[in-house]
Amino acid sequence: MNYDEASEILLVKKKRDEVFLKDRIPLGFAVSGYVGLAAISTATIPLIFPPLKWYFVLCSYFIAPALAFCNSYGTGLTDWSLASTYGKIGLFIIASVVGSDGGVIAGLAACGVMMSIVSTAADLMQDFKTGYLTLSSAKSMFVSQLVGTAMGCIIAPLTFYLFWSAFDIGDPNGPYKAPYAVIFREMAILGIEGFAELPKHCLALCYGFFVAALIVNLLRDITPPKISQFIPIPMAMAVPFYIGAYFAIDMFVGTVILFVWERINRKDADDYAGAVASGLICGDGIWTIPSAILSILRINPPICMYFKPALAS
Repeated sequence: MNYDEASEILLVKKKRDEVFLKDRIPLGFAVSGYVGLAAISTATIPLIFPPLKWYFVLCSYFIAPALAFCNSYGTGLTDWSLASTYGKIGLFIIASVVGSDGGVIAGLAACGVMMSIVSTAADLMQDFKTGYLTLSSAKSMFVSQLVGTAMGCIIAPLTFYLFWSAFDIGDPNGPYKAPYAVIFREMAILGIEGFAELPKHCLALCYGFFVAALIVNLLRDITPPKISQFIPIPMAMAVPFYIGAYFAIDMFVGTVILFVWERINRKDADDYAGAVASGLICGDGIWTIPSAILSILRINPPICMYFKPALAS
């Protein structure tokens, strides 16, 4: 890197710092807003979830800023939010404190409170990071976050009601199994009852697969690329166990398409694969809305494919 290039980089960085720090968010506004939201939540959440007492909500709001800082800092470095991990801390603690009399509901509600605070901080960090790179005002990014949050308070419940009315949410044989609902509920029960509630040999299997995942990841890191590319990623292998095999089938089809595309035109595949994948994922998600509407209106598809064994006559 020559002197001119280094000077240009420094000028760009200086410009970004100047634009980003020009419109700072007043500390008093941030603190007063957080205190106001804490007061509203402390008063209303116990009315919705009676087992979660007001002092548990207040304690969650006292602890959450430290966890939110850690999560937002880590998200800014790695683009990976661990909001669910911090939420599990509140889940286990509150569920164990409340006990068998409402501990599951209290733990899940506390987990939701903690996750909403921590994940919002991480999302805001991502917005600030994007604003810094695109020479956008920090205040405008914060206002956009507020607008999006306000819209989410209306759209999210309506979307949930739409899905809840149209589909059998939680059906293990249906398209919307809600696996995380089962997982978090079991974790709340585990926080109350302890490891004794786990199925037989469950911990042994967990320990075994934990060690196996470490070994597989180690092999991927120490083997040459020609060999490591054929070693599966444990995280990717675990995903279908959580949300069902249909996800693995979708990913396999996408991988085959990308593989063929790279063989035909690698440059175009490298340039447009992300955009094509995003479009497919977005389209698949958007289709659930008309699908839910058709289900509510009791409109059945003209053809149905059935892949289970035929019933004996």
